[in-house]
Amino acid sequence: MARVIAICNQKGGVGKTTTAVNLGAYLAALGRRVLLIDFDPQGNATAALTSERDFDKHVYHGILGEASYMDIIKNSGIINYQFIPSSSDLAGALIELVPLPEREYYLRKFINQLRHHYDYILIDLPPSLSLLTVNGLVAADEVLIPVQSEFYGLQGLGQLLDTVTLIRNNLRHPLVVSGAVITLYNKWERLSRDVAKNVRRHFPHKVFKVEIPRSVDLAEAPSHNKPIILYKPRSAGALAYRRLAEEIIDEEVHYSL
Repeated sequence: MARVIAICNQKGGVGKTTTAVNLGAYLAALGRRVLLIDFDPQGNATAALTSERDFDKHVYHGILGEASYMDIIKNSGIINYQFIPSSSDLAGALIELVPLPEREYYLRKFINQLRHHYDYILIDLPPSLSLLTVNGLVAADEVLIPVQSEFYGLQGLGQLLDTVTLIRNNLRHPLVVSGAVITLYNKWERLSRDVAKNVRRHFPHKVFKVEIPRSVDLAEAPSHNKPIILYKPRSAGALAYRRLAEEIIDEEVHYSL
């Protein structure tokens, strides 16, 4: 049964999609069966894995029961790594879901049909608090929070923790914070070092040991429709995401107890 991990931060520009795409690639490279669900109408995770743009069916059709998961899952080009594409049509679900009963559970019900096929299901969520974000958090067992090593990154962190508390209390969903990962880190900048130190000192949950560097290679890889493992596998960014995947896998003993 898959560990379902939502990758989320209500602040944009923190490396959320970069983390989702590349963590998934390295989990697969390390022998795990991985599915990435692009649940952001911007479709950036989709673009990072394929040059194809016009999908007949995508995640919008899946959650509304208009397509089987078998019809919308795509191969990434990496063994054991598949994805479900997004589209701007997903924004329409915000309106369509509002009057429906149990509107917060549509993605969860969809994932429950296929989670036994994978070891990990990663959900890339939009950088905002909306019904889509709530669906993603309710569908997940855990939330992984990328934290940009800048002052505003700390503000986004607090907002997301408040949202997690609301999900737990109002929807009675036992969502776990699996941890924060520091992104866009520059060890030569004092601000980066200070933010990382403050996160490690004050964040009430786990902070992963690895720090994801600010990297031209990581920024360029999506323009080639490739994760970093295929674009620049020996780069500092690639090595960092491999280490993050190893840290996630090290938790498997705990989750199997």
